[in-house]
Amino acid sequence: MKIDLHTHILPRDWPDLDARYGYGDFIRLEHYQPCCARMIKGEQMFRDITDQVWEPARRIEDMDATGVTMQVLSTVPVMFSYWAKPHDTLDLSRILNDHIAEVVRAHPDRFTGLGNVPLQDPELAAGELRRCIEELGLRGIEIGTHVDANAHCHAPDTRNLDHPSLEVVWRTAEELDAAIFVHPWDMMGKTRMPKYWLPWLVGMPAETSLAICSMMFGGVFERFPRLRVAFAHGGGAFPFTTGRIEHAFHVRPDLVAVDNRVNPRSYLAHGHAPARFYVDSLVHDASALRLLLELFGAKRVALGSDYPFPLGEHTPGALIESMSDLDEQTRRQVLFDTGREFVFGAVAETIATSV
Repeated sequence: MKIDLHTHILPRDWPDLDARYGYGDFIRLEHYQPCCARMIKGEQMFRDITDQVWEPARRIEDMDATGVTMQVLSTVPVMFSYWAKPHDTLDLSRILNDHIAEVVRAHPDRFTGLGNVPLQDPELAAGELRRCIEELGLRGIEIGTHVDANAHCHAPDTRNLDHPSLEVVWRTAEELDAAIFVHPWDMMGKTRMPKYWLPWLVGMPAETSLAICSMMFGGVFERFPRLRVAFAHGGGAFPFTTGRIEHAFHVRPDLVAVDNRVNPRSYLAHGHAPARFYVDSLVHDASALRLLLELFGAKRVALGSDYPFPLGEHTPGALIESMSDLDEQTRRQVLFDTGREFVFGAVAETIATSV
């Protein structure tokens, strides 16, 4: 059995958001031939997609062909729209979340879902998180690695995930036993990376490390010990710089340990205890995956493919299954159990017998 933690979905259609809200460069779909569409932002083409993104039957065909039991659905990160007016992002989030809930209701044995929230307004975000869990039956939310609030006006406000305003979101997620999946979106340094797809190759891993370090050094895991958080793409650059991060904590505590005196290494696996947070398995390299298992423990590494996009693992779980040095218990843990435990939390054991 396989649970794929990291997959993206969109509705086939939605309203013209620029016209609906009266400003901005919101994403629209242009269906230019059967089963194919372009994601357009303003006048720029953002990405070509196929019906794998919006058609559940097509997804199930691919799942059956690759042995995936269940997909965890979340929106495409460009749809986060933190730059927009909060109530407009809330309206868009409701469109996206209602669609994901509809797909899950139609195929409850194959899909579960994570919602989108207007993180630029944490009170609104907490309210939509509550609706996702209590009304729509989703299992949590997907969020970005940082928040660019008020970018539609002349006073932009960039916040990392240690920002005090986000406390209400963490508190609500902990109360509701809701999972939080952190995915990079608007990458740093884009003006210096115009070629070679570098925002995706360099910026994305850095963004994820930024998010992890912000939550650790900001004491988020200390204040919310039951919070379940997973980071995409194997934690980005973080696993490969843990030594540097811990060393900095020791030699410059005046700069690093200003909000949290806990050694960052203590958030990783030690003895039989797994890490404090989760990562997906999407690293495309056996040596890198072994490092994840060493740093986090198998109970904190979950299969994630980034279906159905090119940078993803085209056969979900193929890397894990190819590694002859992993025993069957570890394979099952990473392919199925960790994803189940992360997404379903307190009810995970009941899910084990229903998929």
